Amino acid sequence: MKNEFLRWLAGFKPQPVTVSSGEKLRASLGALIGILLTGCATWWLLGDTASLPLLIAPIGASALLLFAVPASPLAQPWSIIGGNIVAAIIGVTCAMHVPEPLLAGPLAVGLSVIAMFALRCLHPPGGAVALSAVLGGPAIHALGYQFVLSPVMVNSFLLLATALVFNNLTRHRYPHAAKPAAQNHSTRDLAPGDRMSFTAADLEGVLKQYNEVIDVSRDDLESMFHQAEMHAYGRRFGRVTCADIMSRDVITVEFGTPLDEAWQLLRKHNIKALPVIDRAQRVIGIVTQIDFLRHANLDVYEGFADRLRRFIRQTPGVHSIKPEVVGQIMSKPVSTATLNTHIVELVPVMSDLGLHYIPILDGNRKLAGMVTQSDLIAALYRGRLEEALAA
Repeated sequence: MKNEFLRWLAGFKPQPVTVSSGEKLRASLGALIGILLTGCATWWLLGDTASLPLLIAPIGASALLLFAVPASPLAQPWSIIGGNIVAAIIGVTCAMHVPEPLLAGPLAVGLSVIAMFALRCLHPPGGAVALSAVLGGPAIHALGYQFVLSPVMVNSFLLLATALVFNNLTRHRYPHAAKPAAQNHSTRDLAPGDRMSFTAADLEGVLKQYNEVIDVSRDDLESMFHQAEMHAYGRRFGRVTCADIMSRDVITVEFGTPLDEAWQLLRKHNIKALPVIDRAQRVIGIVTQIDFLRHANLDVYEGFADRLRRFIRQTPGVHSIKPEVVGQIMSKPVSTATLNTHIVELVPVMSDLGLHYIPILDGNRKLAGMVTQSDLIAALYRGRLEEALAA
């Protein structure tokens, strides 16, 4: 009994915050700027009037969500706009029709939660908005439904506008929409990385069984699970990096390399891709056999060889309507890795994105080598074989 009580008591212990000091400063600065700009813009739009508050207290809680946890489902645009406005409408209605504040307040909050669930705009500060409409005093009550438009709607939209700019400028994707699914060749097959792992349906089943609101988006939760799997596999596999398995003698071309010269390099070296580099040895693109075939419009076999020959042949003169150099047909931007990248991290990039070649960069972002699917398969096979022998 004592041990159970101690375990229950341990639940009150604050959980560690895993974000960096820089991220804490970013969130604090964002909240400061957000509230400051919202207050100033509200004053500029509405003027300085004693009967109309420029800022409502719950908008401070909204600022914490939008700037400290912008990836949260509770901090997305529809959550703040829909949640605050719906809660304000319900709060004002309860204040007008339920004379007893001790009943009107709880009723406003409870109905707001139901409405936010129904409209999929759950936003915790909305509960405070509803309560403010009831307990805000004579000045708020005198506004009636004007309270919904100003200051609630005005504050919410202005804070959201600030969050959209600030979060994206500080490299936080906002709104935090779900990432598109990996390409699967327009078939019913799962992406390669999902065939030996948990699926979206598995995650959906667990979430239904858990039956609580989780303050993490589904795509982020799925991504974290996959990354945890990769870390666990990397720990078992050992520290094998791209530098250990890459090809170092890489055949490259430049932007202005003629198409016929690049094609001959592909054939001569029996390879299927050429990194495109600038004079500083930095990768600016990659040209593959598929790029040649796609730009030559070789979608039917008839006349295949003749049309390919005409495409790669250099056109006499200066002006030409067809591509003449590699830079006109190369694929960009290019997915790259570094010398210290663990090879396990290349698996989802190659399998799910369908990439066959990944240029490897050194510490100066210059081309150092190339890892192909064959290199990766050989390394993974050897690692599994050594693990089996050790067991």
